[in-house]
Amino acid sequence: MKLILDFLPILVFYVAYQLSNIFIATGTAIAITILQLAWMRFSGRRIEPMQWLGLGIIVIFGGATLLFQDETFIKWKPTVLYGAFATALAVGRLRGTNYLQTLLKGQLVLPPTVWQRLNTMWVVFFVGMAVLNLAVAYTVSTELWVKFKLFGSMGLTFAFVMLQAFLINRELSQEEKDALHSDPARNG
Repeated sequence: MKLILDFLPILVFYVAYQLSNIFIATGTAIAITILQLAWMRFSGRRIEPMQWLGLGIIVIFGGATLLFQDETFIKWKPTVLYGAFATALAVGRLRGTNYLQTLLKGQLVLPPTVWQRLNTMWVVFFVGMAVLNLAVAYTVSTELWVKFKLFGSMGLTFAFVMLQAFLINRELSQEEKDALHSDPARNG
């Protein structure tokens, strides 16, 4: 459910673009992101720092897109967001804190070396996605970039998460696997 909520603004952006244009889609994405976080706040759900960051970035870059009527700003938004995620994870590691481990605390018990490997993989993934977004934004039409933003980004993220799940599964002992399958609180 959380993953669906995370991708809701992208889906709404895509649909609005298909029905209208990049500027209507951008305004819609800003509105749905604000509404989504407001709903979370008023329903008592915790809003993660990265969600606040995402809101700030969509408001700034989406707002600049609307203000200057220049789609370049919204095309940069995913790159800035991916870059912020990569930076946060890398800086955390330099400070001796694994933010990925902190985020998933209680859901997974892994050796510190595995957490470090996962953290590094996420940093590389986010940097790669940031670069890929710019490459797509500057080499194809806006229509193809919007399709990439939904289908390409989501597909690559899903594939990466599946790779992570495979790697984590390899690292878990049989006892830990059994505990994950039998304890609903740890399964999410």
